[in-house]
Amino acid sequence: MKYLDEFSNPELAKNLLDKIRGVTTQRWAIMEVCGGQTHSIIRHGIDQLLPDQIEMIHGPGCPVCVTPLEVIDKALEIAARPGVIFCSFGDMLRVPGSKKDLFHVKSEGGDVRVVYSPLDALTIARENPTRQVVFFGIGFETTAPANAMTVYQAERLGIENFSLLVSHVLVPPAIAAIMESPTCRVQAFLAAGHVCSVMGTEEYPPLAAKYRVPMVVTGFEPLDILEGIRRTVIQLEAGRHELENAYPRAVMSEGNPAAKAMLNDVFEVTDRAWRGIGVIPQSGWKLSQRYRDYDAEQRFSVADLRTEESSICRSGEVLQGLIKPHECAAFGKECTPRNPLGATMVSSEGACAAYYLYRRLDQPAEVAHA
Repeated sequence: MKYLDEFSNPELAKNLLDKIRGVTTQRWAIMEVCGGQTHSIIRHGIDQLLPDQIEMIHGPGCPVCVTPLEVIDKALEIAARPGVIFCSFGDMLRVPGSKKDLFHVKSEGGDVRVVYSPLDALTIARENPTRQVVFFGIGFETTAPANAMTVYQAERLGIENFSLLVSHVLVPPAIAAIMESPTCRVQAFLAAGHVCSVMGTEEYPPLAAKYRVPMVVTGFEPLDILEGIRRTVIQLEAGRHELENAYPRAVMSEGNPAAKAMLNDVFEVTDRAWRGIGVIPQSGWKLSQRYRDYDAEQRFSVADLRTEESSICRSGEVLQGLIKPHECAAFGKECTPRNPLGATMVSSEGACAAYYLYRRLDQPAEVAHA
């Protein structure tokens, strides 16, 4: 357990908390971008241990949560077709579309399979040459290289019955969109360490300078997060707005050159819709022209499918940090992990799921009662 336990040492945590209290003189609102960081903060009660002047705002960095409703409906449409084997990571199966989820499609006879790698889906395609095999490729820069490699391999090996339903989104344009919102309260960011481990940090200094906000690349264990907050508060109190890397054991400034080369070959940047937020220009990837034959949207003619978001689910406001999950009237009532209205209640990185699991009993009874 070495290299894990040492990053959750309570004495070291107390020391960092004391240092944060010692440098905090004003009120500050800090957004942790990543849903994994949100779960760590809520699970360990970090937000409750911080000085009252520091508010943690939960950001849009949950890959399942930001996958738009229309893409879920496209997945459902494809998965229900005869002759299709639809492959996905398990966390997407309970994400609600406009009428059902992938579990319902599976119960109705659709061949929906949980895989642990997109390469597993490619193996299934090789083993079933008369079937169309589709992999649901969602997420941020972290998961994209493996999906890109799978498409590259499919093209290299001549596997024509494989395709990718792409819904990849990018963190830096989302940060820009948050900062340009007229309702933005964010004064600093904890950047997602695993995204930066792939892409490096070069995209962040221009954002920090343009919007005059500190950005600290941070890991996911309690001490990682506390150290990130400490560095952020020091910058805020000093009026600085720079990028700092508080996660050097995993993140190098240049990122992963091999992964970035693969991404540049297989994908190209495009406008992307974010669930509950809307379209953010140049905020996602689509397959490049060379690999367009592996685009499931085109192969199954679902590119023009459009659907409306739920009128009572406020996940978009949660993802933008405008409200806390328990401030949604449906939280713990119409919306629970068993009967989710939005992806933020389903995903293992969703803010609503974190509050339901770790903080629900702390909320007022009329809000928290399930």
